[in-house]
Amino acid sequence: KNFSISIHYTMSISGQNLTIVIVTLKSEKVIDSCINSINKNLPIIVVENSDNSEFKSYLESNYKNVQCILSKGNLGTGSGYNIGIKFSKTDYVYVINPDVTLEDDTLDEIFMASEKIEDFSILSPILSDVKFPNYKILKKEKNYVEKNIPFQVECVDGFSMLLNKKKFKNENYFDEKFFMYWENNDICVRAINEGGSVFIIPKAKINHLGAKAVDPKFFNEVELSRNWHWMWSTFNYHKKYKGFFISLLIILPKLVSSILKILIYSLIFNREKKKIYYQRLSGLINAIMGKSSWYRPKI
Repeated sequence: KNFSISIHYTMSISGQNLTIVIVTLKSEKVIDSCINSINKNLPIIVVENSDNSEFKSYLESNYKNVQCILSKGNLGTGSGYNIGIKFSKTDYVYVINPDVTLEDDTLDEIFMASEKIEDFSILSPILSDVKFPNYKILKKEKNYVEKNIPFQVECVDGFSMLLNKKKFKNENYFDEKFFMYWENNDICVRAINEGGSVFIIPKAKINHLGAKAVDPKFFNEVELSRNWHWMWSTFNYHKKYKGFFISLLIILPKLVSSILKILIYSLIFNREKKKIYYQRLSGLINAIMGKSSWYRPKI
């Protein structure tokens, strides 16, 4: 990519004060496309959630701007991001999933837009497929996508978040209790509660394959893990901000649905569907019992 990392970006984000952080796990099939979409002059920190030294050697020998950190175990998305953020030496960090690619002018558009925003905690490009917005919009904001001007949102999806590190107190970035899902909502809520703001930059576009960060051969195991953690994280996110009983009321329909569908799929001998809803029920029960997000995919 051929965007200019210009020294005239003095008041906001530039190529000199931005680090890219990517968290990976069995991501060999997508990581090259992701890295190759990023300007080679920008520092990239890849946090590999395993002890895969071959993967580390491959990345660091093929990309001069990449540092790969091995976490030694599957710590989850938020914990992986935190490792990369704390290793970074710049004021701003852009965290992305390995199945994300940037357009040629994505970062240039972010740099230019950031000069016009007085203060922000989190920025994100917009997903190129407008049918799947990567943000939750504030009710008062309308038609800003069409107007191509930055607009404030309640939260952005975790696969694309640019953080202003100075806006987070005591390096309190992602809540590591969330292994997968809702960690993005949580960091946005905390940022806003602390007087910060979250913006979408409509002129900056990204592409997201969606659920392709892990090698497809592990699809079944990853799917079981996703369903377990979606339920666990849903309960615990609402519990964190609304309390135990309100969270219980919110997830009660999901609890009843999971039980009914386990029974239905048992009767019609659909083992795969039964496993999915068993995982959902297990995630919810573990959350209600106050247990940690302990489940890990067998990959």
